[in-house]
Amino acid sequence: MSANTFGHAFRVTTFGESHGPAVGCVIDGVPPGIVLDQAEVQAFLARRRPGQSKLVTPRDEEDRMEVLSGLDLDSGKTLGTPLCLVIRNQDQRSSSYGDWHHIYRPSHADFGYDAKFGLRAWQGGGRSSARETVGRVAAGAVAEQALRSRFPDLRICAWVERVQRIDAREAIDPLAVTRDQVDGHPTRCPEPAFAAQMEAAILDAKKRGDSLGGFIRLVVQGVPAGLGEPVFDKLDALLAQAFLSLPACKGVEVGSGFGGADLSGLEHNDPYAWQDGSMTTTSNRSGGIQGGISNGMPLDLRLVFKPTATVLKPQDSADDQGNNVTLQAKGRHDPCVLPRAVPIVEAMTALVLADCWLRQRGQVGDPWPGLGGPLRA
Repeated sequence: MSANTFGHAFRVTTFGESHGPAVGCVIDGVPPGIVLDQAEVQAFLARRRPGQSKLVTPRDEEDRMEVLSGLDLDSGKTLGTPLCLVIRNQDQRSSSYGDWHHIYRPSHADFGYDAKFGLRAWQGGGRSSARETVGRVAAGAVAEQALRSRFPDLRICAWVERVQRIDAREAIDPLAVTRDQVDGHPTRCPEPAFAAQMEAAILDAKKRGDSLGGFIRLVVQGVPAGLGEPVFDKLDALLAQAFLSLPACKGVEVGSGFGGADLSGLEHNDPYAWQDGSMTTTSNRSGGIQGGISNGMPLDLRLVFKPTATVLKPQDSADDQGNNVTLQAKGRHDPCVLPRAVPIVEAMTALVLADCWLRQRGQVGDPWPGLGGPLRA
């Protein structure tokens, strides 16, 4: 299967199926000499792991990371060679899929894989399962440490902003949210009153055998100006590709997003201004990206996620023998993907930014003009 690698200078290849022996990633392009905090990578994985609350799938995976290559055994520093991280699967239950593996599940990738390859890993969905994102999260945790070694003020923070019609957007100051606040509630909504409503709605959907979708908000502070490549590899284009490659993500807004269509050009523009010797803008409707290049303002994006495709109610479907049938799915699934999607969104953000940083360093050098002060004397 092609297209399992993401990035250019910081390249990540994920591997493994949902019910196979293991999942993981190979990262090529990690700068040498970074002291990798493996406990921090493990903590990042713990934020994504199943079974962490009653709001998510009860599949019991410890998601313990093993480093197979790329680290100096004495110092714990990255060698600059490929870093391979493996997470063993422990709680697969393929028998849950055995009775109906010949049926194409509505809104899943089953038929698409059959149409493309002529066969598929029906046990848990194989590569199309969200289990694949374990490798992305591990790689993203490494990327974030690499970024902080160069940009200590960079902060990536995502949170659940809305579940179905429960919308906390107006109650949250996006520049004040911290990961500790986000992780303070199993919904990963940092506003307690709305978090309680979201929890009740998710549990009600779970009880009914149904599922819910919603929105995740992402803000990245401390981003230097100048990241992103003109034309095809614009920063917003790379972020959109990263996010739309995630299971269940169906749309991305940057800055004002679709709301920008309600404004005129004069209302929507972000005026430039020098402040304390650095360039800034007096508003941020661009979401920190203009012309596909970061302008030093916070990145501000919203992602929409559809309801989880697996529901535990009978549905009309079709099988691979030409029959129209009724599917009664079973198994362990998230009634709402949003809480566990938060660290995955942060990981993909770190992968994009690390790649853009290394590409910028390779072309222009480090530092570059956008790292501070007037661009011209």
